[in-house]
Amino acid sequence: MKNELFEDVLIYFSKSLLGKENEEEILWDLAKNCIAKLGFVDCVIYLIDNRNKRLIQKAAYGPKSPKDNTVYNPVEIILGEGITGHVALSGIPEIVDDTSKDSRYIEDDEVRFSEICVPIVYEETTYGVIDCEHPEKGFFTKQHLKMLIAVASICAIKIKSVRTNKALLNKQQKLLKIKEEMVELKLKALNSQLNPHFVFNALNAIQYFISSEKKKSALEYLSTFSKLIRFYLKHLEQDTVSLKDEIDMLHWYLKLQKLRYSNQFEYSISMEKGAEKTEAHIPSFIIQTLFENSIERAVFYQYKNQKLEITFKVLEETVVLDILHRYQKNNQNLTYMPEYRQDVIQWQDQIRLLNAVKNYDIKKEVTNTDGSEKITLTLPNLS
Repeated sequence: MKNELFEDVLIYFSKSLLGKENEEEILWDLAKNCIAKLGFVDCVIYLIDNRNKRLIQKAAYGPKSPKDNTVYNPVEIILGEGITGHVALSGIPEIVDDTSKDSRYIEDDEVRFSEICVPIVYEETTYGVIDCEHPEKGFFTKQHLKMLIAVASICAIKIKSVRTNKALLNKQQKLLKIKEEMVELKLKALNSQLNPHFVFNALNAIQYFISSEKKKSALEYLSTFSKLIRFYLKHLEQDTVSLKDEIDMLHWYLKLQKLRYSNQFEYSISMEKGAEKTEAHIPSFIIQTLFENSIERAVFYQYKNQKLEITFKVLEETVVLDILHRYQKNNQNLTYMPEYRQDVIQWQDQIRLLNAVKNYDIKKEVTNTDGSEKITLTLPNLS
């Protein structure tokens, strides 16, 4: 009869777990139904809090749970303390026939003379402990132990499955959120690069050349403007861009910004010897956003005699961009920045997200001195 009872309990518990998708449901089903069917009068189920090195009561049957799914006066046990804490550390189940003779025994709600402790363990990972007590000495048998070990194994497998699925779901949700941020960031980058102030000022400057009958200059700048627009639209959905194309874009962009701000700065772009023959690809929509920030800030603070010295160095695994921005400070105390300049996307946001999503390990170093700022940006060579 006992064997039939144990088989019924195992079959019941195995089937009941099919619909359980969280640990609380699993543990309460084990305590309220499975343990109750075994005829035990008291049982507490603990889970291990690995961070704090403690066992925490999560479910119970008997005096510790007078109401549904509620543990009365729950206690915590330090790992290694008491019979339960010892079993949690050793991973070895135990039967204690007389707790009054075991110095490890910790009284909870009242003294009981028999105790059986079984770890909830799977693949050498202990998730918790099933701890049952009885007022009679020598109550628990090897058959009880065998049964609880089987139940604990089923419980551990289900807990592992639930935790694995939860971790996977959290990871997927985190990646989805980051990808959504990336899409939003790209749109912000495009909006920043095509902001109305840049577009209208560039077109107004070109219109000036047309009205002044400087057709050659008008056509030159109009051609540059159209190349820049085509570049943006072409690379909007691309994660990478060739270094050659990016440098061409940078020429066009800086040329139009220089026109837009009436030659307030000079610039030069160079590559280390031999690098121009090397094919390299880098993450898109980073470099121009960096220059957008730098130029808009310099214009706002009315820096004079500005010079941008830009150097690219291509290595086997990285592309290094050095920017030396020389300028003469304006001593005026400016505190209010126009809203459109405040909305210029922060290039650090792109770096943070790309490193998180793509594991690019983009690095930046900024050094400020009196009258200059040096930025070193290390990008992955994605060729």
